[in-house]
Amino acid sequence: MTGDGGSFGEGGTGANVNGDKLSVSAGGVVFDHSKNGTGAKAGTLTSTTSWTPPPCWHAPKYTPEGLQKYLEPIWEAGSTGHTWDAEQREKYNANDEKKAFNKDKSGEGYWWGAYVNDKTFPPGWDSCYEDEYFWVDTGDAPPANIENAITPEILAQLAYAEIRVPGTKVTLAPENATKVNLPTWAWLDAADFKPVSVTASVPVLGLEATATAEPVSLQIEPGTKDAVTYPASGVCEINNGRIGEPYAKGKADRTPPCGVKYLRSSGDDTFPLQATITWEIHWTGSGGAGGDLPDGEFGATQDVVVQEIQAINR
Repeated sequence: MTGDGGSFGEGGTGANVNGDKLSVSAGGVVFDHSKNGTGAKAGTLTSTTSWTPPPCWHAPKYTPEGLQKYLEPIWEAGSTGHTWDAEQREKYNANDEKKAFNKDKSGEGYWWGAYVNDKTFPPGWDSCYEDEYFWVDTGDAPPANIENAITPEILAQLAYAEIRVPGTKVTLAPENATKVNLPTWAWLDAADFKPVSVTASVPVLGLEATATAEPVSLQIEPGTKDAVTYPASGVCEINNGRIGEPYAKGKADRTPPCGVKYLRSSGDDTFPLQATITWEIHWTGSGGAGGDLPDGEFGATQDVVVQEIQAINR
């Protein structure tokens, strides 16, 4: 596949900002990130399976004028060889001033081509390169033999790869330093851990899909084998829109629904507590399409100081 340059219709990418809505075009696909996760520590989900985004897709790429503007300089430079250039001129009827590149159909369709997913370069991307373009009239489906012709499901997968979720630093109580054999409560601010989504669309086709990520659980790994977690699995499920329960006075004798108890001191060092959120992904799209995509995970490590309980001698 050839490289992109210029605005859509000439094979390119672009961006526009409208208020707090940022839409970025990548290969004919426009992303709406206005409901995405934000913040300096927001990050990309890692699939819990071997799933990866599509390596490439086919979608509208050039108007007749755009394809002419792109190809003719290549032919004139002779960089692809006289024979190939001649074949291409014949294929696109380039010598007919009125009908060249389907200019007599301007506004009635587009030349489609392949786009490589050059944001993530997932497995298989290097097999997507091609220099062939095919015409599709507005309202018609692309040829049945075309692989990865753009669909709402492919748009949903591309949107999935654009999702950003909040950082996963949990609130702990005690906050600054916990004690050996003292249960430490852990929770996440419900306001920060709400569903986030990205919408991907191809405006010229009227296709779109929205991928939504919803937090479902928190996995706590204490950073040492000398610890127990609450619950024992270390997995805290979401409950009433919240993961874990804030500590408050009067709860000292209770077992935290989400937390950890360290069995030894961290000494002069700290324990690297790993907190990982699992997010469920579902999508909806044009024509009532929809479904589920593999769960994603995003985590962070925070240092925990664990001190011995000091005995008081009388």
